Amino acid sequence: MQNNKYVFLLTFILILFSPEIKAAEPPAILSMKNRAAFIDSITEKRIKTLLPTLMQQHNIDMWLMISREYNEDPILKTMLPATWLSARRTTILLFAINKQGGVDAFAIAPYKIGSVFKKAWDKQAQPNQWQALNTIIEQYQPRNIALNTSTDWAHADGLVHGDYTTLMANLPATYKNKITSAEPLAVAWLEQRIPEEVDMYKHIVAIAHSIIAEGFSNKVITWAKQPATT
Repeated sequence: MQNNKYVFLLTFILILFSPEIKAAEPPAILSMKNRAAFIDSITEKRIKTLLPTLMQQHNIDMWLMISREYNEDPILKTMLPATWLSARRTTILLFAINKQGGVDAFAIAPYKIGSVFKKAWDKQAQPNQWQALNTIIEQYQPRNIALNTSTDWAHADGLVHGDYTTLMANLPATYKNKITSAEPLAVAWLEQRIPEEVDMYKHIVAIAHSIIAEGFSNKVITWAKQPATT
C-alpha cells in the first residue's frame, strides 16, 4: 500500500513536469471590490431563502444577536457587510418570523446595515438603543427569543456576559422567561450552503488546482546545473 502511494505521487509529478502538457488557463479571480459585492449578495440570499426554513425547523420566532466592536460574535460576523472590519459600538441584529412565514431583518441602529438589515432605531424618538429593541420585540410578540449561548459549541456561544446582563436588565419582564438558546439554529446556519455558494466553491477548488499545478510545473521550478568537475 505504501509503495502504491509513492508510485501515484511520482506519476503525478511526472505528468505535471511533462513539457508536452499545456497548462490550462487559470480561473478568473475576482477583484477585492467584486469579491465584497459577491459576498454581500450571498449573505442576502442566505437570509432570504435559507434562514426562514431554519428558524421554522427549530421553532424559533426571533433570533437576537448583540455584539460590541472588536469582540464580535462569530455568527454575527458572517452577517456583517464584507467591507466592515468589525461591529460598530454595540451592534444589535434581529430576525423575526413574519406573518407570511418569511424573515424580517433589523439593525437596532441609526442606519441600515448592508442591503439586508433595515434601520430600526430613530435616536430622536428613542434616545435609548434598548428601548428601540423593545419596540421591535413588542411589535412581533415572539413566543421565544433565541440568543447565541451554548455549552457545547464555541461558535454558537458568542453572546458575552456583559451584553447578556445589559439585555436582561432592559428586557420587559414579559419576555424574560421566553429566552432560549439559539445553538441548533446557529450551527445549522454555519453548516448549510445555498446553491450559489456550492457553485462558487467549485470555482475556488479550480483556482486551488491551478495554483498547485503551476507550483509543480517547469514554469516556476528550475533545475540548477551541477558545476563541472575537473
